[in-house]
Order: sequence, then C-alpha cells, then structure tokens
Amino acid sequence: MSRTVLTVVAAAAVALFTQGAFAQASSPSRAEVKAETKAAEKAKQLAPAGEAADIKADKADKASKSTMTRDERKSATKTAAKSKQLTPAGEGPGNMTSGEKGGTSTLTKAERKAQTKAEAKSKQLTPAGEAENPVGMKK
Repeated sequence: MSRTVLTVVAAAAVALFTQGAFAQASSPSRAEVKAETKAAEKAKQLAPAGEAADIKADKADKASKSTMTRDERKSATKTAAKSKQLTPAGEGPGNMTSGEKGGTSTLTKAERKAQTKAEAKSKQLTPAGEAENPVGMKK
C-alpha cells in the first residue's frame, strides 16, 4: 500500500516539475524581454507611464499642433476681446446637442434654462437613469 502511495506521489511530482519546465521553455528570458523593451524605447514605440495612453492618438495630437506660439494666441485673444468678437461663456454652440447626433442647439443659456424649468413644472422631464436611449449610448 505504501509503495503505491509513493509511486503516485512521485508521478505527481514529476508531472508538476515537467509542466513548469515546459512553460519556462516557451516564454522569452528576462534578458530577451529587456532587449525588446530597449529597442522599443529607442524607436519611441512605448506608451507613456501611468494611464495606458493610445500611441496613435498621441501622434495625431502632435500632427495637429498649433502653428502659433502661446504669446501670439494670447495677443490674438486679447485683440478679439477688446473688439468684442468673443462669444460670452455659455452662449456659444460648442458641443451641445439637441438629443440627435450632430445637431447643435440654437438656444441661449437663459432660454435653455427657462425651457427646462417649464418642462420640470409640467413634469415632462425624464427621471435620471430612465431614458430610453441616453445621449452617447449606442442603440
């Protein structure tokens, strides 16, 4: 009886050790991984530290950089402010949507506020979390 138990234990031990050896044989060594990382670093293909940033988005941002310096932008903004060409905060169309993709609001901030108050009084607003198709969610 003890002989069969020893045989089973020995077989289990051999199975465990061979599995580990095969797993290590298929993965690259630490030196190989370091060499690959150095090569990727030299080619500037590594993502920045921290949040995993999309490298393609970074390259797209670099391609769309402004041609004006910071001082040029500041002076252009000051000139536009003096000649009252700037839209007051909250009054511009910006990225506001009227529920439909691509549609921008033509209402001012005060008009939107009054409209929302009227809808709230007449209980026409959808309670939070109960919209059939929330803005930004795929159908």
